[in-house]
Amino acid sequence: MQVPTARMAREGEFSLNARDNDQYRYYSASLQLFPWLETTVRYTDVRTRRYSAVSDFSVNQSYKDKAFDLKLRLWQEGYWLPEVALGTRDLGGTGLFDSEYLVASKAWGPFDFTLGLGWGYLGNSGTFKNPFCSYSDSYCQRPRVGEAGSINGSQMFHGPTALFGGVEYQTPWQPLRLKIEYEGNDYQDDFAGRLTQSSKVNVSAIYRVTDWADINASYERGNTFVFGVTIRTNFNDLRQAHIDSEKPAYNPQPQPKLLEPTVVGNQLTDLKYNAGLDGPRIQTKGHTLYVSGEQTKYRDTQEGGDRANRIVMNHLPADIDTISVTESRFNMPQVTTVTPVANLHNTLAGYPLGHEQPLQQTRENPVDPGQTEQGMLIRKDRLNYSLSPVLNQLVGGPESFYMYQVGVMGNVDLLADRSPAGGR
Repeated sequence: MQVPTARMAREGEFSLNARDNDQYRYYSASLQLFPWLETTVRYTDVRTRRYSAVSDFSVNQSYKDKAFDLKLRLWQEGYWLPEVALGTRDLGGTGLFDSEYLVASKAWGPFDFTLGLGWGYLGNSGTFKNPFCSYSDSYCQRPRVGEAGSINGSQMFHGPTALFGGVEYQTPWQPLRLKIEYEGNDYQDDFAGRLTQSSKVNVSAIYRVTDWADINASYERGNTFVFGVTIRTNFNDLRQAHIDSEKPAYNPQPQPKLLEPTVVGNQLTDLKYNAGLDGPRIQTKGHTLYVSGEQTKYRDTQEGGDRANRIVMNHLPADIDTISVTESRFNMPQVTTVTPVANLHNTLAGYPLGHEQPLQQTRENPVDPGQTEQGMLIRKDRLNYSLSPVLNQLVGGPESFYMYQVGVMGNVDLLADRSPAGGR
């Protein structure tokens, strides 16, 4: 297992890592939550052990171990002072690889030097006296491991202690880095069995294939080859790709009190595909024009309402002084945006696109199209149904490493008929 350093990734970085040798397969995912905090979940496949002592139960299933790691930066590197971090591996649970460490790293030109003190798995060779033993003899022995799924801090900084360190060299060829390290574990009480350690010095090479992927190879314990791969991204650098139509331009046209069916049809189409309203309706009552539909395109209600306002403003019936846009969910009204036509006209005519003023927000029920002077809608069927696939998964179970269940989920909606005559 590689020795830790005090280095931190950029805030927001997420990486997936895999390493493989004759005894173990290591899988991990790391997330740099803050500039000073690195978190890692680790999954280890112990290739030399069965899942349980009962062969009929384990069959060929190898032992699996889950772990959680934390690393906290105590202070950043300065001109003279190194970067210093405090960390723990395999926090709680079975604690097969549990360890704590205090480590410092200092860069000098193309070299990055690391020196640390490890407890537990990282310090099993006991080459350094545990400094806490002078405080209490209980720190000289490390308690036994706990139960899976539990967190027990009583063993932290207990037991054997050892120094570890190393140096990383950035070669003139930018994609390639070389490392040499001295580790504090002697592997005599390893869970995979007593492992032969011909040398405490490990060497490795890391090659950056691209900005988001590394491959690495190392020679460890003087007798074991290890190969690995890392892929990464940074959540702070991710940007959503927007493929969207432009907002309708504000170009009002004089209209009569009652719109032509062709004009209304075009508006309904624009409300569906540009404003994101599914099943749009256009209705008038008195001096108010009502627009309603289910918003399926924009999470920002104001974006959908603003586009709907522009669409109806370009072909607004005469004598209309207020526009009301209601967005619904499963045919239930959610939010209504009410805007005076005069204010909207001043806003659209007086400000460039992208600098619109906030719209007044109120909640009210949409108008029944049967009680309006004019009602135009794209009607939904009363009966709607859908089928969707379902996948349930379990990774690392005792019966099998990967178990799954597939199925189909059905959904049916029936809208009640509330019209006076029994028809819609």
